[in-house]
Amino acid sequence: MNKGGLLKALAKALLVALPVLAIVPAAQAQKAKKTPYWASIAASEAMMRSGPGRNYPASWHYRRADLPIKVIEVYPNWRKIRDPDGTTGWMLVNLLSETRTALVTGEEPRPVRENPDVTSKVRYLAEPGVVGRLTDCANDWCRIDLKGRRGYISTEHIWGVDKGESF
Repeated sequence: MNKGGLLKALAKALLVALPVLAIVPAAQAQKAKKTPYWASIAASEAMMRSGPGRNYPASWHYRRADLPIKVIEVYPNWRKIRDPDGTTGWMLVNLLSETRTALVTGEEPRPVRENPDVTSKVRYLAEPGVVGRLTDCANDWCRIDLKGRRGYISTEHIWGVDKGESF
């Protein structure tokens, strides 16, 4: 086979394989789990829609990667989510991550401690609305990383973990 024939054959094979390859990552982006479960927004920009498809109107435009969300329903490549404000809608699964994150809640700064204990030294205060990554949670305390600053925060002061949840 000459060089031109080889290129044509490769191009045909690629045209056949591309549609299949495009479907696989979307389906594998997040394994189906029992709902409800926690996840986060992976993309720096993401659209919430009124239904599970791009043909449904956008109801919210998020510009905050790592924002924690709760997945409440699953539809092939779409997830119905609830955000920290209680807004619900549908988001493409590729825009979500299994990374556990939390949003600091309340009206005033919350203590982040050296150890998971209310008597432990306060390392710093976290402002309400700040989002951090969770590495583990147990006994109503979570280890949180707020842009490199680590410590423990009570689950009473965050949104993104269920009471009594351990991981």
